[in-house]
Amino acid sequence: MNKTIILLVAVLTVGAQFPASAEDRPNIIFLFADDQAYDTVGCYGNPDVKTPNMDRIGNSGLIFDRHYNTTAICMASRANVMTGLLEYRTGCNFMHGPMAKSIWNKSFPVQLRSAGYRTAFGGKFGFAVVEDPRLGGNDNKYENLPVNDFDLWVGGLGQTHYQTAKNKYLAPYAEKYPHSSRAYGAAGVEFITESAKTEKPFCLTLFFKAPHRPTTPDPEFDDVYRETTFRKLPNYGREAGQHLAPQSKMGRQYPRFEEWGYHTEASYQAALRTYNQQIYAIDVAVGMLLDTLEAHGLVDNTVIIYSSDNGFFNGSHGLGSKVLPYEEGARVPLMIYDPRVPKEQRGRRTDSVSGNIDIAATIMDLAGISKLDTLDGKSLMPLVRGEAERVRERLPLIQVWGTAGTLALGVVTEQYKYIYWCYGEGMDPREELFDIQFDPFEMRDLAS
Repeated sequence: MNKTIILLVAVLTVGAQFPASAEDRPNIIFLFADDQAYDTVGCYGNPDVKTPNMDRIGNSGLIFDRHYNTTAICMASRANVMTGLLEYRTGCNFMHGPMAKSIWNKSFPVQLRSAGYRTAFGGKFGFAVVEDPRLGGNDNKYENLPVNDFDLWVGGLGQTHYQTAKNKYLAPYAEKYPHSSRAYGAAGVEFITESAKTEKPFCLTLFFKAPHRPTTPDPEFDDVYRETTFRKLPNYGREAGQHLAPQSKMGRQYPRFEEWGYHTEASYQAALRTYNQQIYAIDVAVGMLLDTLEAHGLVDNTVIIYSSDNGFFNGSHGLGSKVLPYEEGARVPLMIYDPRVPKEQRGRRTDSVSGNIDIAATIMDLAGISKLDTLDGKSLMPLVRGEAERVRERLPLIQVWGTAGTLALGVVTEQYKYIYWCYGEGMDPREELFDIQFDPFEMRDLAS
């Protein structure tokens, strides 16, 4: 029996033509990094990085150049990607707490399992699931995680740990893979191998901890970037942020430019080497999964999606961290590979705007689940198959957690990005408008 494996790894497919027979449904693999900037993959044009396995996915599939997290911070973004709903509909962020069970039951992992898929989750889950968030339960204990909603669970609490042995469910892999990135890859290999023996399609979801700070790279790859000198983006440094709204300098992103070492050449290079070493370890784990698919004859039926929960500034505009709705904070890589797509439609790029809410819709579409009209997300399969130039005209950007320096609402289209800073401590609200098409590094505010 032919099985289609859909790997969701920072890439999304839309509008796939789903077979009438449940036996022919594809398998799905969705890979999600933590804090991976859009320019950290070779196939996105960065000459300094080494990401051969991510490049295999992108160069054989569709590369999304305008993919955004509608809310660019871990907890809310993970709720977005699991449910296909915007933040105000999940009610899930650091201020409001866990997700209601009634909402989680509509998530793509639950829907796929109900439809007959074997499902697995590994990595940083990011939020608790409780019957009624109004009654409390934001302690994120293991009993508030949906462990029993998956056939394999190697997920963890909160930020999880880079040391494999410190992760409750991942610990059995610690002896061979002491660092979590390759350990999650090994768990995925085991799940694929076991699934290949069954009559069911499967969906593997891995949420890597890397390259989230504080960074603890896998020492196995200490030499990968030892001699590399990383370039800087054109909007690097404090001077490149002077024109931005004063609210953007009120959050923790502003001091982290210096606290995290982006302000001097030596410390910048050290920070980038560590950061990209973490991403390299994810790439090795991706390679483990691809090799396993080949070993079991599943490559021709495998769709791969790869993305990240939010971006990372790495010194752009004189900022560190993420969250803010500028390109480096909100935009991330997305690559989708579907081997069922004709070869002439592979190896393409798209400037069509897409968002993390579209991933759940895409996965459910691939699995033949039809009730997508209740989601905020759109299936990306029509783009992947070359049947459409776009699936949406615009995407909202929502950041309503934290201090005045992170409270912003916005909208992005193929040409423009509009940001409204709701208020500031002693400051008036502020509007920003950027022509992303001609000013991709947001160096000129057109709002005035």
